[in-house]
Amino acid sequence: MLTAIIVDDEALARQVLREYLGALGGVEVIAECANGFDAVKAITERPPDLLFLDIQMPKLDGFEVLELLGDTARGLAVIFVTAYDEHALRAFDVHAVDYLLKPFAVERLGEAVARATARVGQAAQTHAAAVAAAARRREGPLERVLIRDGVQVHVLPVETIDFVEAQDDYAAFHAAGKSYLKEQTLAELESRLDPARFVRVHRSFIVNVERIARVELYAKDSRIAILRDGRKLPVSRAGYSRLQSLL
Repeated sequence: MLTAIIVDDEALARQVLREYLGALGGVEVIAECANGFDAVKAITERPPDLLFLDIQMPKLDGFEVLELLGDTARGLAVIFVTAYDEHALRAFDVHAVDYLLKPFAVERLGEAVARATARVGQAAQTHAAAVAAAARRREGPLERVLIRDGVQVHVLPVETIDFVEAQDDYAAFHAAGKSYLKEQTLAELESRLDPARFVRVHRSFIVNVERIARVELYAKDSRIAILRDGRKLPVSRAGYSRLQSLL
């Protein structure tokens, strides 16, 4: 008997999926979640064998749920439940991800469960970032950053971020006097932030330009950015060149 968690914001969709799984047999539904925040908590506390994950949900979409789960998601056999277009479905095929296109029949569910069952326990089944990048069209720069701390999820609107600092394999987001750690590279983050607002001033720092009070010469060929709250960040020659076009 495999365990499963269903994540969908529509009660009727959860009911249909639960009834179909009951008819198929062999799968025990251990939790149902109506939103992404509850899903992150439930999966973290008791990871299932199978995860039926809706993509289009308010607050947190399915891709963001997997991003927050991090390594936990890699041990799951994920079946996306989606009304996405053909572009996304081709991306799922490329990354060998199972999906159910709404509305679906019980026979189609059975096929997806059979394929997922064969992969249960295999490592690194779902690479959330790669699937998300291929499947959803970007509508512009990143508008918020999602950070998981245990079962708690912090949502940082990008306008609240003062600067981001590299710390080994993590990025430390500094916002409103607090710091939040996320396993992410600055290069990846830089590629998704609005270049008109955020500038990588140093190999270890990305700064919100609106927070800079002034830039001063520190030594020959080196400068520091002094933020409005008095904090100081190093500025490399390349970083200063990027800043000049915005300040």
